[in-house]
Amino acid sequence: MTLSKNLWKANEDLARSCLRHPFVQGLAEGTLSSQRFAYYVGQDAFFLQAFARAYTIAGAKAPDWQGFIALHSLADGILEELKLHDTYASRWGVDAMAAKPAPATRRYTDFVLTTAWACDTGLTVVALSPCMRLYAYLGKELARANPPQHRYSDWIRTYSSRDIEILTQKLEYLVDAYASDSHQARETYRYAMTCELDFFQAAYDSVA
Repeated sequence: MTLSKNLWKANEDLARSCLRHPFVQGLAEGTLSSQRFAYYVGQDAFFLQAFARAYTIAGAKAPDWQGFIALHSLADGILEELKLHDTYASRWGVDAMAAKPAPATRRYTDFVLTTAWACDTGLTVVALSPCMRLYAYLGKELARANPPQHRYSDWIRTYSSRDIEILTQKLEYLVDAYASDSHQARETYRYAMTCELDFFQAAYDSVA
């Protein structure tokens, strides 16, 4: 089994916790409050900006041209995802670009950017890949239930799409190409997954 698959398998417990989380279940059922989703959109936009920067830094450090091109292509994918957030933001009256990071968001973005600046391309893509694989997983699991059309259906369609799976596989290919199986890699991956769960919890707790 490849490193990317081993890392995901070792953290499926956290993925299932995210799937069962009331924020994600609220997305699935269409019952999540608009205030919680608006908070999430603003925080996620801030996170994605850091994510795009980390891709760019990792690309600059890539040991070969193929990796450089792939990482900049993934950064372009994040920019497209931010356009989707602009759609959400206008719908819910949120200025996503003006959102100030909450503690859970800042912990995650600081971790991602510190890893990108301080470490090699291999460890950086290990830090980045849990987000992509988790969202592809959540999208597929929510779509599998064939929920009725509701206000969060676009979110489910986006993250269950073939396009997201292709981007995820591209990133995991880089994990397998550049990272080595080490204690640091395993700890980095798990910390990122923990940040994802904390991110959903912070969004849920944003409304009393």
